[in-house]
Amino acid sequence: MTRPVHIDIPHELGVAEAHRRIEQGFGRIEKQFGGVAQVTKSWDGERLNFHGKVMGQTITGRLDVREKVVAMEIDLPMMLALIADKITGRVKHEGQLLLDKK
Repeated sequence: MTRPVHIDIPHELGVAEAHRRIEQGFGRIEKQFGGVAQVTKSWDGERLNFHGKVMGQTITGRLDVREKVVAMEIDLPMMLALIADKITGRVKHEGQLLLDKK
């Protein structure tokens, strides 16, 4: 059983730039956690579907890039759902850093 977690990250970048930065961000995640985590992703228009395995736990999710917000839904397995608030806070913080207008 999984617990869906919803995260909205506002931005002022427009769709194309937000899409580009998210692609870059996932690339960094794959490099950082290459030995510990396995992540696969695929774009369908402006929706990124992802699937990962971390610490033996499977995580799936969807990320929709919109003009002013990136809407993310992550399906956490029950073990990780116990720390959903920490995970949500960290993902939102990192996402905001990634999407800050520079």
